[in-house]
Amino acid sequence: MMQLEKPILFINFKAYAEATGESALLLAEAAEAASKKFKGSVALVVQAADIRLVSSRVNLPVFAQHVDPISPGSHTGHILALAVKEAGAVGTVLNHAENKRDNDFLQAAIERAKQAGLAVMACAEDIERAKQIAAFSAKPDLIAVEPPELIGGDVSVSSAKPELITGSVASIKGIAPEIDVITGAGIKSGADVKKAIELGTVGVFVASGIVKAKDRGKAVSELLKGFG
Repeated sequence: MMQLEKPILFINFKAYAEATGESALLLAEAAEAASKKFKGSVALVVQAADIRLVSSRVNLPVFAQHVDPISPGSHTGHILALAVKEAGAVGTVLNHAENKRDNDFLQAAIERAKQAGLAVMACAEDIERAKQIAAFSAKPDLIAVEPPELIGGDVSVSSAKPELITGSVASIKGIAPEIDVITGAGIKSGADVKKAIELGTVGVFVASGIVKAKDRGKAVSELLKGFG
């Protein structure tokens, strides 16, 4: 995986209007400004159409939200890992709770992403799925553990389900020590982030807490404080 200073804050732009096109660039610029004041890294997970715009204007790593397990050819409507790489992305997310895929698809997509030179963060909804992904022959660089019922809510995974985080870290590291663990869902404060790090993760995956904030730079700063 490309070298990202740990811990890492991944910001998921999803398909929010507030994080699309020029608004995506404004959010990226706010995140970049905030990131200069704190330790760790900030990575931006943007829509495919915004990868080139964002990656060419800010000096933060950009991840795609998805790629398909295809090679160049007749695949209208699919997302080619090579195209994502050429647009300026350094990595991709796969299997987010809002775009779930089965293990055959996921493993093939990881292979294609790796062939294109992309880092991969695969999402898992629970410990069992995290273990399955960690056992793939083509392994992701990171696994993000996010319980779907907490995504977009006001209760953080680090406070509601700390055992999910510690159990995931132990299980994943027991299978593939080289895979780093991220967590997300409901994370809104520096205290939530600090707790996630204490539980063994190398960072967090957030969306609405930043994208929907009135002062998005301030929201990024608040979370980065949790890195110490």
